[in-house]
Amino acid sequence: MERLQLNTQELIYIARKMVAGDKGLLAMDESNPTCNKRFAKLGIPQTEDARRAFRELIVTTPGLGESISGAILYDETIRQRKRDGTPFIKVIADAGIIPGIKVDLGAKALAGHPGEKITEGLDGLRERLSEYFQMGARFAKWRAVIALGEDIPSRGCIEANAQALARYAALCQEAGLVPVVEPEVLMEGEHTLERCCEVTEEVLQTVFSQLHAQGVMLEGMILKPNMALPGLTCPRQESVEGVADATVRCLLRSVPAAVPGIAFLSGGQSAELASARLNAMNVRFKSRMPWALAFSFARAIQQPALEIWRGKDTNVVAAQQALTHRAKCNRAARRGEYGAGMERTPATNAQIAKPAA
Repeated sequence: MERLQLNTQELIYIARKMVAGDKGLLAMDESNPTCNKRFAKLGIPQTEDARRAFRELIVTTPGLGESISGAILYDETIRQRKRDGTPFIKVIADAGIIPGIKVDLGAKALAGHPGEKITEGLDGLRERLSEYFQMGARFAKWRAVIALGEDIPSRGCIEANAQALARYAALCQEAGLVPVVEPEVLMEGEHTLERCCEVTEEVLQTVFSQLHAQGVMLEGMILKPNMALPGLTCPRQESVEGVADATVRCLLRSVPAAVPGIAFLSGGQSAELASARLNAMNVRFKSRMPWALAFSFARAIQQPALEIWRGKDTNVVAAQQALTHRAKCNRAARRGEYGAGMERTPATNAQIAKPAA
């Protein structure tokens, strides 16, 4: 019982710290195959050493902890070291950033439900979580994917993924790790903003019903949802304000006030749009929301840096400046202080727009 009470206090403390100070999370948890695909597009070698080098670039970026509260790592990443032998997890912690870990094993086809997926990884999860805790991780992440299309998502798909998320979250809290619960309604498709809102509300309400059923403490978790967006190929693309209004309305209807923070995924949005939409939410609703609205972006923070780096040591400094810039933009968005003018600073013009060859 004492251990459980200690867990409760620590989980609440960590969850609050993850969204404190207008900071957010950096998702650097791409699987090796996904990372290799991004490297291939830019002519970067698809090797473990190249992946290690890019991750070292990220974790050694000066001042990253000023805007980033936590970093989500991948199994390979949490075990890697700098060239001088220092473990990445120590570099991250020394920068004042909380180390986290992605623990799901990916989305696979859901039997009996064509076009839909279920995330796997519950088998052996208790033991993996214990190992990651011993390594220094203090939070974990599990992603479920919900596709929109003709006759999908099905109720069976939503319920199966919600239950898996809840079982994962309960195991995390048992192990002393804050669960980041990520039910992602995908952007791909022709669906309208209204359709995305309808499905996102149903998904979130089902997830929280399952979290309650599994005894998950809401004060000791973070929600990582999609923003409410029209499909990428929908003819009608909404304004930044329209997306902000729809997203917050959806969350107010679905997310209990006990949750300390909501950290959005970027989901394939451009870096600038993701920042602008987060900014609009905080400008328009910050004083009326029960939870902090933060970010947990991957590509929307890393992609500009990756395009500058391209595997070359001579580009590291400029790439780190681009990473810092995007992180600062998103911290400003949490404050409702982000604007297009931030994208036209001398630093971005000189070093980001013209990467070294």
